[in-house]
Amino acid sequence: MALTWWPVALAGIVCLAAAVALAFLLPMEAARRQLRRLANSSRLTRLPEYARMARARLLSMLVAVVLLAVLFGAATVAGARPSGWWWSNAASDAPQDIMLCVGQPVTEPSTGTFLTYFAGQARTYGTQRIGLTSTNRRVIPMTRDYQYVAGKLGALARLSRVQDDQNDDATATFVPAVSYIDYAASAEDVLALCITGFPSFDAKSPHRRSLIYFGPGQLRAPEETRRSLFTADQVTSMAGKAGIQINVLNPSSRTAGALPSIAKTSGGQYFSLEDREDQLTNDLNTIASKPPAASAPAEQTATGWFGDAPAVPLTVATVAAVLLCLSLVVLRR
Repeated sequence: MALTWWPVALAGIVCLAAAVALAFLLPMEAARRQLRRLANSSRLTRLPEYARMARARLLSMLVAVVLLAVLFGAATVAGARPSGWWWSNAASDAPQDIMLCVGQPVTEPSTGTFLTYFAGQARTYGTQRIGLTSTNRRVIPMTRDYQYVAGKLGALARLSRVQDDQNDDATATFVPAVSYIDYAASAEDVLALCITGFPSFDAKSPHRRSLIYFGPGQLRAPEETRRSLFTADQVTSMAGKAGIQINVLNPSSRTAGALPSIAKTSGGQYFSLEDREDQLTNDLNTIASKPPAASAPAEQTATGWFGDAPAVPLTVATVAAVLLCLSLVVLRR
């Protein structure tokens, strides 16, 4: 046990030594007085009752001195802030991984509101990791660099408020224009792309995994004949194997597609924003209030830290004070 404020303990020892020295060195006024001897005092001191009383008085004095010394010493040590190592083997709270999945154009006002919300949330995170994926690009890989995330999301959110040539370039970097002869992306493909953004997405994790999709359930034109890659069942299976909760915010219920069933199967929530765009923030708060559980148990690790450890001296001081009070009560009776 180390003492943080060791001068306090040193001052206590000096004061105790000074008190003992003064008690022995200073003459007592009662010792200098000459008292008249009582008649037959020697016969009185030989009585068994007197001997018992003298022993009881000596014993009580010794007990009081010892208890006072222990109380003073324990209080002095406690005042010097004793420190020691603390250990814990308990598993910590599971951190959360959040993947933002945007299927809407970044220039839409609702998309700006969505990104602005998480730009503010990123500044409050402590153990969470967050990422952002568009329909064909990993814009922000999963990271804990909250300052970077807040700045990037804020810059993307501004694209929905200001339209100029420079913003057109930024929009192109968010969703590069890519065209395929035999492939057209679907909402299920975008969800699968977002799922692969989680580290080790093919296995369960001790992290709580949440995917928040903002966009329609139908990205393909009705007359589209080119094939897509993933089906709703495949996306649901991927989310189940990875322990990912999928939450959906759909701007229009008319383009829901398979999104409601995907969200329900994964344990997430589905919200339609049709005629209620002003409720987007409330819906995001509802999603945040019901985070998923970790799909794999967290490993217990021993955690140690050096801090104040006043429990022992405070316990000793308390016990000594209680015993001292009880001994005085017994003597008075």
